[in-house]
Amino acid sequence: MLFAIDVGNTNITVGLFDKEQLVNTFRMTTGISRTSDEYGMMFGDWLTLRGFRLEDVNAVIISSVVPKVMHSLTSGIIKYLHETPIIVAPGVKTGINVTIPNPKALGADRLVDAVAAYELYGGPCIVVDFGTATTHDLVLADGSFNSGVTSPGIRLSASALWTGTAKLPEIEIVKPDTILAKDTITSMQAGVFYGYIGQTEYIIRKMKEASGLTDVKVVATGGLGKLISENTDMIDIYDPNLTLEGLRLIYEKQ
Repeated sequence: MLFAIDVGNTNITVGLFDKEQLVNTFRMTTGISRTSDEYGMMFGDWLTLRGFRLEDVNAVIISSVVPKVMHSLTSGIIKYLHETPIIVAPGVKTGINVTIPNPKALGADRLVDAVAAYELYGGPCIVVDFGTATTHDLVLADGSFNSGVTSPGIRLSASALWTGTAKLPEIEIVKPDTILAKDTITSMQAGVFYGYIGQTEYIIRKMKEASGLTDVKVVATGGLGKLISENTDMIDIYDPNLTLEGLRLIYEKQ
């Protein structure tokens, strides 16, 4: 079975694949310093609780945008799963031609998402990942990674609202009953929610306009992406497991 690991700035997401079938997922926080033993034991406990064994894992692939966790993470995998992981990095076969001036600067998560969106849903497509940062990436019909837009994520934007002010409280990020807010909390929820939908729709519209690709599929994933996707007509597909599927597809190409 394949152990697919996506290391993001906020969370580490793990998927267990039996061939093409995603059979289970697991999520932990990224911002905690862990030893290789801690990673190994956490993965082992998770597998055991889900009815699997360490021996069931015969391959591991990782994409990461957090270099500082990689030594302990990879060491834990080698020590406990007895597999040397494939790391998504320059030189790994992806099937995507990165045409930006500095391909090595492209985050592994964006490349993995592009692979999954193109392979599963076709191109051209705009891939929107609602993570710690929100990214909008354009993949052309021939599988070329053409361009991208990066903005603060929803939670990051909301956090700036209450951490940068003296009296505004921390809020839950939800769709309010109405945009015509009558109190502080609802007004903040309306500003965050509708403001982010407006940003998302405008960026997608401008990317279509600038590329001349009016009939381009928009595929979204990540965190609060479902909340946004359900409340705009600009997003065609929401796939919560897009990154994990991309890791599986990249592994199969090696």
